[in-house]
Amino acid sequence: MSLKLPQNLNSGLFKQGYNSYSNSDGQINKSIAAIREIHQMCLTSMGPCGRNKIIVNHLGKIIVTNDAATMLRELDIIHPAVKVLVMATEQQKMDMGDNTNLVMVLAGELLIVSEKLIALGLSAVEIIQGFNMAKNFTLEELDKLVVGDVIDKSNPQELIKVIKPVIASKKYGSEDLLSQLVAEAVSHVLPQSSQGTIPYFNVDSIRVVKIMGGSLVNSTVIKGMVFNREPEGHIKSLPEGGKHKVAVFTCPIDIANTETKGTVLLHNAQEMLDFSKGEEKQIDAMMKEIADMGVTCVVAGAGVGELALHYLNRYNILVLKVPSKFELRRICRVCGATPLPRLGAPTPEEIGVVETVKTMEIGGDRVTVFKQESEEATRTSTIILRGATQNNLDDIERAINDGVAAIKGLMTPNGGKLLPGAGATEIELVSRITKYGERTPGLLQLAIKQFALAFEVVPRTLADTAGLEVNEVLPNLYAAHTVVSGEKDEEAARKECLFKGVDILKDTSDGLTDIREDSVYDLLAPKKFAINVATEAATTVLSVDQIIMAKRAGGPAPPQAKRPGNWDQDD
Repeated sequence: MSLKLPQNLNSGLFKQGYNSYSNSDGQINKSIAAIREIHQMCLTSMGPCGRNKIIVNHLGKIIVTNDAATMLRELDIIHPAVKVLVMATEQQKMDMGDNTNLVMVLAGELLIVSEKLIALGLSAVEIIQGFNMAKNFTLEELDKLVVGDVIDKSNPQELIKVIKPVIASKKYGSEDLLSQLVAEAVSHVLPQSSQGTIPYFNVDSIRVVKIMGGSLVNSTVIKGMVFNREPEGHIKSLPEGGKHKVAVFTCPIDIANTETKGTVLLHNAQEMLDFSKGEEKQIDAMMKEIADMGVTCVVAGAGVGELALHYLNRYNILVLKVPSKFELRRICRVCGATPLPRLGAPTPEEIGVVETVKTMEIGGDRVTVFKQESEEATRTSTIILRGATQNNLDDIERAINDGVAAIKGLMTPNGGKLLPGAGATEIELVSRITKYGERTPGLLQLAIKQFALAFEVVPRTLADTAGLEVNEVLPNLYAAHTVVSGEKDEEAARKECLFKGVDILKDTSDGLTDIREDSVYDLLAPKKFAINVATEAATTVLSVDQIIMAKRAGGPAPPQAKRPGNWDQDD
């Protein structure tokens, strides 16, 4: 009698190499355990005092950052449940630019507290229903917690109020200088609009050029563009004090090549000389037409022939080669020119105007600066960053990009509403959602209360990374946000308690600070979006009862060569 071995249930259903994990095998607990690992990694990087991570990606590039979206993008994560959270942080980065750490930390915390609810016997459906009810209540309560509004969206001082907390969470200690640079750059490109109207803002209008050497205090803002290359000819700068006409060509500045091959039959030396002179006369005529239109600067998107360059130098025209089509588009926005696909004299409408074109040396690098003075409008401005190491410059650039993205959120309708920062909003939400849960009958009450408890992770992490005693700061923060019913001026006291947050500077004995002193505010729109995305990501993971994974594409892995060593050692 032969022994019958048990086989995999799906052995005849899928191809060889498929793996299936269901809830009966503890799939949900394993997924939450994997998410806990990535949650712990992002948790210590949250807030102004968050720690940096050194990541070496698959190409060997070293990245030093505390930005969750950057970390998760560079890590090669394969777990499908964790990938859901990664996609949520990428969506937050794409749409709002800020609060990417909050999405990952809050979604991870929601799944960790849901693990306790599953152990108590609640089903995934009940937890999802409770979380969705609590989320809808939270989004309504956030509108009631608004403590300020940015009215004049063109005022640099009002912009700093929004930019500074965003940059401080990434580069704490340099937020004053960096927010000033971003506000100045944004104010250059914002169009003048009447009071009450929202100006149009494009994040692509702010460029960052990183030049090694010096320190961060040497960073400047240019109302225009900076190119890290010199002009092609011997004319390196144009005289200052006047307005220079600019022509932009996307085609090569040279003799046009025919689409079909042809053969020229020359009978004698004279015909050969005449042929060469004909080319020279043709190029000379083209360059003279451009010079006759008053053009003193030519920007080429493709190659510049030697003969054409010779005649451009003769007519005292500066020639700059810009191979990137994106840079070409930006320079057209700086000077108001139209890119021309054919070589020839531009019309007056196609010519742009720039006030300063000069070549200068910054930190040993020769750069070309296209700059508009105060009277002339521009749609692109450049922040020149100086620093000692490339990794530090890359991290500062990411912080600036987040600050610029916050301005994009500010320019939306109702985008200027401000919430109290420093963990004040989250600790207030804990008490309000808990009270809402106590009013809710049935088992959903447990899920809503645990949803409220998940928000405690923000003030707890802020206090922990700042070196404060968490067990002392959190009770003090809860007490500061509690108003006794029937107290005199109860309404005024409720408004006053909203401004109490975590003091990361350790200036007070109780670890609390008034956020109005340091202007620590959060924008309402990114906070709402982050809570919405984090809850959706957590409920998506909870709604999964089975993971079926196919065999990864590709052939068998190549055999690994043995490491050097003695032949008789198992290296």
